[in-house]
Amino acid sequence: MLALYGFLVIVILLYLVLTKKTSIHFSLVVVPIVFAVVAGFSFSELGEFMGDGLSGIAQTGIMLTFATLFFGIMFDTGMFDPLIKGVIRFSQGDPVKIAIGTAIIAMASHLDGSGSSTFLITVAAMLPVYRALQMSPLTLAVIAALSAGTMNMVPWGGPTIRAATALDISIVDLYTPMIPVQIVGLICVLAASFWLGRQERKKVGVVTEISATMLAPTKDTTTEESIKRPKMIIPNIILTILVIVALVMELFPLAIPFVIGVPLALILNYRDVKMQQERIEAHSKATIYTASIIFSAGIFTGILSGSGMIEAMASALASSVPSSGGQSLPYILAFLGMPLSLVFDPDSFYFGVLPVLSATAGEFGVDAVAMGRAAIIGQMTVGFPVSPLTGATFLLIGLAGVELGDLQKKAIPLAFGISTVMAIVAIILGLLS
Repeated sequence: MLALYGFLVIVILLYLVLTKKTSIHFSLVVVPIVFAVVAGFSFSELGEFMGDGLSGIAQTGIMLTFATLFFGIMFDTGMFDPLIKGVIRFSQGDPVKIAIGTAIIAMASHLDGSGSSTFLITVAAMLPVYRALQMSPLTLAVIAALSAGTMNMVPWGGPTIRAATALDISIVDLYTPMIPVQIVGLICVLAASFWLGRQERKKVGVVTEISATMLAPTKDTTTEESIKRPKMIIPNIILTILVIVALVMELFPLAIPFVIGVPLALILNYRDVKMQQERIEAHSKATIYTASIIFSAGIFTGILSGSGMIEAMASALASSVPSSGGQSLPYILAFLGMPLSLVFDPDSFYFGVLPVLSATAGEFGVDAVAMGRAAIIGQMTVGFPVSPLTGATFLLIGLAGVELGDLQKKAIPLAFGISTVMAIVAIILGLLS
């Protein structure tokens, strides 16, 4: 029954999020609680599950809170103004070129294999440009998601490492033959970015000049100019670089660089305490809203993991595979890996589901490495940035200021299309047999 309850939680969550019948907070918190109670868990057990979930996601939530404040303050100071104007001049105000540039930035940012740092760097760098051109932040979020997801196949990325570990195979044997498949996937991402950019061009046209009101279309221009600090651009850039380097190199726990960066940014640019408070208050609404989503997601994952629902779903999925379909398992997995990211977190899939599927396929002569390659085509690679089971997804929507349902509606079809093309290429190259 636990598996059934788990699948029902996922289905109802996706329905509520995509149709916007309820708030994302209700979907993430109330739905799993109701099914956990129906499953017979006590309130004390629920409290333990939720506590563990909150503890697991606390660093991400704290990081998002302070990262939103940090980049908000930097935007206020005008640090991004030269970048905005430079990108517009380079792209000649063409949304297509900006969309493709966004994809390239996100791909390069994800070379470290971290979704969090990728979204922080990409969204922070490009959101001011999108605002200036009045392009949709949702387009930015979708392009960043597709780019990071496809890049997540790198051998030091979580899914590839987990697959190699769970199946006891060499990462070199697993990943190296998949390089052409990943390259095709990245080309598909650029094609999707071109298409999204064309859509934006139809809406906003090509912008050749930028005004102060375009930089802050919802704020009073006089007030906006009064808080800019053009003479502090270089110190602010240095501070931002130091914060991001500390984050990417993991010199401190995840949240610490931004926790330290916020007070330094405030004292560097606004010596008056009243102005510092005003800058915090100016960004508090967005900060509190997005942080609340992160912690709601912690309760969601905590209940599903602690209650054993995810483990039960993994067992149910593995046992449902007919023995006669063993030879087809790599092909099935390659095509279904991306949507399975909406149901299984990386640990439960790669350490719970994949070994069982691989053992079943092995009875029909299918090599374990073929199952591993099939898995990394979509499961928590292309699919991770749209999954409600990863903190990076909520970091992305929080930074971009978009709804999870909107991101999923626009990104899931594109992500599934990209993973499908990659699966076909892998089959043609004989990598799944």
